[in-house]
Amino acid sequence: MEWNQKNEPNIPTFNDIVEAHRLIEPFIHRTPILTCKTIDEIGGCKLFFKCENFQKVGAFKARGALNAVLSLSKEQLKYGIATHSSGNHAQAIAYAGGIVGAKATIIMPKTSPKPKVEAVKGYGAEIIFCEPNQKSREETLRAFLQKTNSTFIHPYDNFYVIAGQGTCAKELLEDQPNLDFILTPVGGGGLLSGTSILVKSLSNFTKVIGVEPKGADDAFRSIRDNKIYPSQEPKTIADGLLTSLSERTFGIIKQNVERIITVSEESIIQAMKLLFERMKIVVEPSGAVPLAGVLEYPEIFLGSKVGIIISGGNVDLTKLPF
Repeated sequence: MEWNQKNEPNIPTFNDIVEAHRLIEPFIHRTPILTCKTIDEIGGCKLFFKCENFQKVGAFKARGALNAVLSLSKEQLKYGIATHSSGNHAQAIAYAGGIVGAKATIIMPKTSPKPKVEAVKGYGAEIIFCEPNQKSREETLRAFLQKTNSTFIHPYDNFYVIAGQGTCAKELLEDQPNLDFILTPVGGGGLLSGTSILVKSLSNFTKVIGVEPKGADDAFRSIRDNKIYPSQEPKTIADGLLTSLSERTFGIIKQNVERIITVSEESIIQAMKLLFERMKIVVEPSGAVPLAGVLEYPEIFLGSKVGIIISGGNVDLTKLPF
């Protein structure tokens, strides 16, 4: 399948992230950095939360989707854009399509949460439902692309998407320099890849750490054993972190990221609850995973300044885990 934009380069540089930021800035929020004394005391460190739960579409995914779509030619946009996603990337592509006036089509599993389906429709995209497995997603998308010649924008294995996701850490370090660590969740690795490229260019002492649920630890095992493991039957409430690394994100993470740590479901729920109760912010389970890393491994972060990217806030409020 044609996964990427035509003639697409492979690994973004710092300058590509700067250019992405210039391109998408009119269409995104510069999200705030919030702090909480109580959570600092619990974690034993100074935490700075970059709140992408306040981003357009409720997640950082707006950044990468916009950069990819705004980088397409008029000729490519003429045939429309497409992706497969049950979550935040679906909404982000739908939103980006609306901005450039291109028809967006999303392949979504028929089991997708109703609020996410409604949100995608609300942004004006067309939905084609498929069976809830990777094979059906890819086959349905392939058939659609062959019929329409639309451009497929992969949720994370895409040069422009990764560069766009790196803009989040760019804002974080501009607004809060001198961080010892930056933590992001890791699923397919787009956010972690973009973050690590940016941080390595701007700071020679800030360490980037990826955080992953123990029940979906394919990235942790892939980096540990130096080979990509597919995500098979992941078991976690962090529904945004169920995909596996691509060759591209694996290579970037291996080169730039300090380490990947894994966290229990109990820690994820505790982190999510703390963010709701103490900071009064709505955070989806995947967005609470980096804080869970601090709670579970306090010895790593003791006395440090830690930037945490809260990846999104699209949670079904009728199904809170606490």
